[in-house]
Amino acid sequence: MNEKFWTLLENLVEANGITVDRARGSTHPRYPEYVYPLDYGFINNTKSSDGAEIDAWIGSDTSMLVTGVLTTLDPVKGDVEIKVLIDCTPEEMQLALTASNRGDMGAVLLSR
Repeated sequence: MNEKFWTLLENLVEANGITVDRARGSTHPRYPEYVYPLDYGFINNTKSSDGAEIDAWIGSDTSMLVTGVLTTLDPVKGDVEIKVLIDCTPEEMQLALTASNRGDMGAVLLSR
């Protein structure tokens, strides 16, 4: 894979920082049966296709490295987004992928 892509993405994370707004183990505000398996938040000062910030799953490593990207499709909302995986182990990347393949949503994983 193109290392430039990963470097640019890491630079974006480093320059803007991350806000965690849904901690590991917390429930979704509108879907209480959905429990977040990892910390979940967004990259500050960015914009995704839905007009909000770029979403991020944050794992247990502490290197602040981008470890992958999920591309998600939500046919109900009619949108496609990316979700950046930061500091995720391979097992945590699979947890994020499984969590993103729920209900009507689908996702694919691009590992670094």
